[in-house]
Amino acid sequence: MADIIKLLPDHVANQIAAGEVVQRPASVVKELMENAIDAGASCIKLIIKDGGKTLIQVVDDGSGMSETDARLSFERHATSKISSAQDLFNLATKGFRGEALASIAAIAHVDMQTRTEANEVGTHLKIEGSKIVSQEVVATPRGTSISVKNLFFNIPARRNFLKSTQVELRHITDEFHRVALVHPNIEFHFYNNGSEIFNLPHGKHRQRIVHIFGSKMDNRLVPVSEETEVLKVSGFICKPEFSKKSRGEQFFFANNRYIKSPYLHHAVVAAFEGLIKSDTHPGYFLFLEVNPSSIDINIHPTKTEVKFDDENTLYAILRSTIKHSLGQFNVAPVLDFDHDPNLDTPYSYKEKGAVIPKVSVDSSFNPFQETAAQKGGSGRGFGKQSAKGWEDLYEGLGNQNEHNEFSSVVIESESEEQGTLYSGEDVEEHLASTFQLRRKYVVSTVKSGMLVIHQNRAHERILFEKFLGEITVKEGVSQQLLFPLELTFNKQELAVIREIQESLTNIGFVFDSLDQETVKVTGVPMMVPESGIGTVLDRLIADYMEGYSDGSISQAEMLAKALSRNLAVRTGDVLDSESQLMLVNNLFACKEPNLSPFQKITYTIISEGDIDKKFN
Repeated sequence: MADIIKLLPDHVANQIAAGEVVQRPASVVKELMENAIDAGASCIKLIIKDGGKTLIQVVDDGSGMSETDARLSFERHATSKISSAQDLFNLATKGFRGEALASIAAIAHVDMQTRTEANEVGTHLKIEGSKIVSQEVVATPRGTSISVKNLFFNIPARRNFLKSTQVELRHITDEFHRVALVHPNIEFHFYNNGSEIFNLPHGKHRQRIVHIFGSKMDNRLVPVSEETEVLKVSGFICKPEFSKKSRGEQFFFANNRYIKSPYLHHAVVAAFEGLIKSDTHPGYFLFLEVNPSSIDINIHPTKTEVKFDDENTLYAILRSTIKHSLGQFNVAPVLDFDHDPNLDTPYSYKEKGAVIPKVSVDSSFNPFQETAAQKGGSGRGFGKQSAKGWEDLYEGLGNQNEHNEFSSVVIESESEEQGTLYSGEDVEEHLASTFQLRRKYVVSTVKSGMLVIHQNRAHERILFEKFLGEITVKEGVSQQLLFPLELTFNKQELAVIREIQESLTNIGFVFDSLDQETVKVTGVPMMVPESGIGTVLDRLIADYMEGYSDGSISQAEMLAKALSRNLAVRTGDVLDSESQLMLVNNLFACKEPNLSPFQKITYTIISEGDIDKKFN
């Protein structure tokens, strides 16, 4: 039998490696920015066009590379970070496998200019699909500039799997946040299609967080700090009242590297137990420092999933540290048994002296001596008082029957209820009646049996079709606010509002201005209460950012889903009979009454036969 196993060509092996390292433009951004950090850069610029599909450029002022190093850096497993297998257990750099540049060059057009401090001129390399097209001497500043153009140009199938420009830009922004947050000592600039998105000066962690997520974040942060032999924890957690329905600002960093750890996330949530609702998530920015030999960061190509030697100890330390911070800064309620504020002396009484109360005593009073007045039935004493004139106590009440507050109370009549059950003339009225079961279901009757409707899911379906129609037809009704409302958002949230502004306007929102961090709202849809405008917009932005990331549905459909989720009747809300009947009628007027917008059953019918079986 002929030999069938053979070595793959280098360009095929590089494309396979690229499939592991480069999943989307954000992966390229992560690798290039981490290389710039490893090069000792103090200023890093990220330039993006068309969500990274056309151009990704990272410019740094780091150490740069010589002519030989520049060419060798694009070879597979070529790196300056490690020299032996033992170095993998004591890593102090970001990239160390030497696959990033080789993988990127295999699937894109790469243009690199680099120069070291010792050299007067630098090197200019052009690579297309792992092939070096040209190498020239060029005058360039100290550091490295790498441009990645036409990503996946030679793999059309991979390029077709990329999402929309907005979705890819959002992934790039998330990656930029993860790198920028952990390195506040480095200056970062982010440009998209020629406009500046972020300009982050160097500073401290708190300043970096505020620069990225807006000035409103400053009042939400609670410091966290603890140092043990096993783990050093620092950073910030958000106050419990600012927890969100969706996962928002949640960042773990281990040894200056962004990581994902559901186990440690559970430790944070456990520390907030009793302070936040079960369906909300706390925000946190936590920086962990452990012994490099006790963490394995090479179990996944993206290096975001890590393995700790002793996770149970880390869990306990992290949970107790956060609980301590919540109590130390008076964020969590505490019981103080040593001090009772009710026993404090008011300031106005501190200098006052004691006043002896005066007591007057009638020394001639004899309770066993009956006076003449008491014999007549009047005066002080223990004799029986006269009941004359008791009618005067109720004078004037007889004329107020029409305005009596008890006149509106209706007492249920059992005879009338029994009449609707058995008399033939009231059968139709009875069939049209509804009632609410456990503040969750609306129950009514149909010809085939009993109809049970899930009130939350049914209202979501009704609102979804209503909002989807208004966005499409552009006929949303708006109610003007007497006083315009100013709301504060960070840059990423403002970008989402600008992206969906037209659809929001079609529904009924009216925006007067969209400034650097402020949005002025002058009109809202009829269903949005004035007191809940900020909450609705916050949840709308969070749902949109989370749900639109897959890019599988249109913007109008995603927006209608988010609004219906946030404005629908909740489980536990009490509905009057008129609202119950309207919910039933509106549900069956929908195009698809069977399912909610999130593909869950809205109602079920229990047949008369099923009911009869229960009595067999």
